[in-house]
Amino acid sequence: MKILLIANPVSGGDARPRIARAERWLQAGGAQVDVRLTGQRGDARRLAAELHGGYARVVVAGGDGTLNEVANALCGAETPVAFLPLGTVNVFALETGIPFELQQACRLALEGAPRRITMGDINGERFLLMASAGWDAAAVARLRPAFKRRLGRLAYGVSAAEALLDGAPGPVRICLDDGSEHEGFGVVVSNARCYGGRYVVTPQAGLDSPHLEVCLFRHGGRAALLGYALRLALHLPLRPPAVAFFRVGRVAISGAGVPVQVDGDSWGSLPVTVTSRPRALTVILP
Repeated sequence: MKILLIANPVSGGDARPRIARAERWLQAGGAQVDVRLTGQRGDARRLAAELHGGYARVVVAGGDGTLNEVANALCGAETPVAFLPLGTVNVFALETGIPFELQQACRLALEGAPRRITMGDINGERFLLMASAGWDAAAVARLRPAFKRRLGRLAYGVSAAEALLDGAPGPVRICLDDGSEHEGFGVVVSNARCYGGRYVVTPQAGLDSPHLEVCLFRHGGRAALLGYALRLALHLPLRPPAVAFFRVGRVAISGAGVPVQVDGDSWGSLPVTVTSRPRALTVILP
């Protein structure tokens, strides 16, 4: 089996030793491995887009952002994608049950069966997990890469606290595919249950569903944001009327200057249109 291993050497800190071990374990499993290291944002997508015939599968060693880039390049392709979670949070692995133990993840990458999953589309760009607008996206925009490498997951908490002190971003309006409109102070459009770790914002979302789940945060202000954050931290469900849930194939979101994040990376700002793309990507899962 011939494999292309696209690896982020700074994922979760210094990932080079883990990448080298992954290459040895994949080779020990009988694979011929070509390794390509990323150097900056966009490299993983470019390397996957340049894929030519002969590879049985593409293995991504990195975090959710690296996986997102490869998934964008291979959306609609027949070549399966496997994931070795080396990043800070690795929400996709948490969602799907991909092992965090590297040797086990390598074994799955070689022996697992391909499966088609849904992806989301935001203004023409694909995502695997979620897109959101509001306070969480403001926190992601504040995240400093060097800080993230030193502090790991704690860096997200620090950025979230800074964003909270700045106050809530402005209101958002969503227009659903049935034509109805709703207003709130933040929104998550998700393809997965897990959010930022083992926290659950959209309990009915799933990679096998043809729909996306929307969670609209009804209330704004620091007190409301802190209440949402505490419920998530305590693994308590978010409930109406504080939030509203919708299952959609398409949703348009607007809001002046409200920041947006996609799969844990800063994306830009509203307005956006988010659409479900069923059976868009072939992946190797447990």
